[in-house]
Amino acid sequence: MTVAVLLPGPDPALTDRLATQLRAAGAREVRDTLPADLAEPVLICSGDLVAHDAVIRHVATAPGAGTVALALADGPGEPVREERGQLVPGQPTGVFGGLVRVGVADLPALAGAPTGPVIADLLAAGATVSAQRVRLLVARRVADPAEIPAALAAVAAVDSDRAELRLAVKEQDDFFTSYFVSPWSPHVTRLAARMRLTPSQVTAVSVVVVAAAAALFAYGGGRPAWLLGGILLYLGFVLDCVDGQLARYTRNFSVFGGWLDTIADRAKEYLVYAGLAVGAEAAGLTGAWPLAIAAIALQTVRHMTDTWYGTLHDVAARQPVATAAASGGGVAGRLGAVSARVRGDTGSPAYWLKRTAAFPIGERWAAMALLGALFGPRIALIGVLAGIVLAFAYTLALRTLRARGMRVSAFAGVAAAEQRDDGPIARLLGHARVARPLAGAAAGVLVGALFLAGAYAGLGGADLRAVTLSAAVALLVGALPSAAPHDRPLDFLVPAALRAAEYLFVIAVGVGFDVPAWGTFLLLFALALWHYDLTAKLEKREAGGWLHRWGLGWDGRVLVLGLGCAFGQASATTVTIAAYLLFTFVLGSVIWWRNRAAAAAL
Repeated sequence: MTVAVLLPGPDPALTDRLATQLRAAGAREVRDTLPADLAEPVLICSGDLVAHDAVIRHVATAPGAGTVALALADGPGEPVREERGQLVPGQPTGVFGGLVRVGVADLPALAGAPTGPVIADLLAAGATVSAQRVRLLVARRVADPAEIPAALAAVAAVDSDRAELRLAVKEQDDFFTSYFVSPWSPHVTRLAARMRLTPSQVTAVSVVVVAAAAALFAYGGGRPAWLLGGILLYLGFVLDCVDGQLARYTRNFSVFGGWLDTIADRAKEYLVYAGLAVGAEAAGLTGAWPLAIAAIALQTVRHMTDTWYGTLHDVAARQPVATAAASGGGVAGRLGAVSARVRGDTGSPAYWLKRTAAFPIGERWAAMALLGALFGPRIALIGVLAGIVLAFAYTLALRTLRARGMRVSAFAGVAAAEQRDDGPIARLLGHARVARPLAGAAAGVLVGALFLAGAYAGLGGADLRAVTLSAAVALLVGALPSAAPHDRPLDFLVPAALRAAEYLFVIAVGVGFDVPAWGTFLLLFALALWHYDLTAKLEKREAGGWLHRWGLGWDGRVLVLGLGCAFGQASATTVTIAAYLLFTFVLGSVIWWRNRAAAAAL
């Protein structure tokens, strides 16, 4: 898999043990010097490390191709600071554990033999260093050979396999997941491992289970079906947790598997929204489809803010001096301090209240399963939509205030035009640079909101056709600053704002032209998959791919839909765009996956 560099240690027997462990972790060669002109990651291990085989394997097989370092709470070693799962400059919170997998892109930062402060060199070169902690396992650095027997005894005292199974569960998860799934899901994970299932196969099973639940809510027609649907939703969520646990337990990671998990999570949730809407309408309860449409639009826009705020926060964590100087003692600084205190007090009421207030995926699935089983589809939709609205208001306000104190950009090293989902028209208009990116996107949201308000007000006939085309053109104000630098902290809101502007336009067309509600939902579903594909690949540090240009961009889709309405074909255009996006999404995903598989085989 890679080459390992083993540095001198206090005892030859310990050095031999580490060499064996490095080979077992996948190193095809163990050397004492750094090879030149490598095109693969390198494992660098200090000769004074005493650790479980699993600790070394976890660092060597961490997902992604970036740099990963072992972080310990104390002991001898280079002082390091961990923040949001990364090692960053700043006040130390622990020490370097003596083991690091250096990604190919970061190898030049070592500038020769790795004998000095490795982490400091990597951080000084701007590398992103992920932190791998020991938790239930044991890893120690020994300064004297006399310390080795005690360290080896501590390693032997821990059941490594049992610890690894528990380590497969996320360390800090949400309330529902922590107390109603994680206590028993490891048993399912172990069973799946014994059955030799892959994480992607578990993901596929969870899709089938959730699809069955959605069908029961849609066509079951009564309380027994609703109850069974709620049970299947819960089991589907358990399997959704198990696929990640299985990947961590078996160390079976892949970029495709991570992407599939992200896309499947969203597709399953939105499929349940549709099933609840169909079931409520079949029961004669009006207004269910508008609830589902509002839920899918709001939740997707909210996820975009979550993704980009997380990116902004990660960039800020790597530049703590500038961020601290900017935030000072203002509102952003005080909010950050409070958040840090609450986050550190795990298990306290404040900690769980903060996590639950964000209405994460476990709580959303629990709400749909419980409310659907007890009260039926329409109440389940109302409950989940209410939770989304409150959580969106809370997280958007809090994160916007905190972001003001971060003098960094979420778009550092990111292709802004691709993540904005700009089409050729937006790219052309963007050269004008007549406004800031956030101002342009916000103006687009305002246009979409005014158009939706007009559609609800009952503007009809030829006037509505003209207004729709005018609104489509007016939305292009969001494209005017597309080529401008997205270098301000609040620019993390730009992708979400552009999604909101497009979704508002789609919903307004559906309302004004009496497009079947399922057609509007289908187009929003296709757009959501398209946009989640972008963010999922961003998280995996992958480009969107050439086929993404076939999506026409948000600007092109808005104009095509506007023209279809102008010619009196709103419903047909809505469904056609949805079908086209779904087709290109599937085709692009297959091509991307096949290309990655072919590259990996070389």
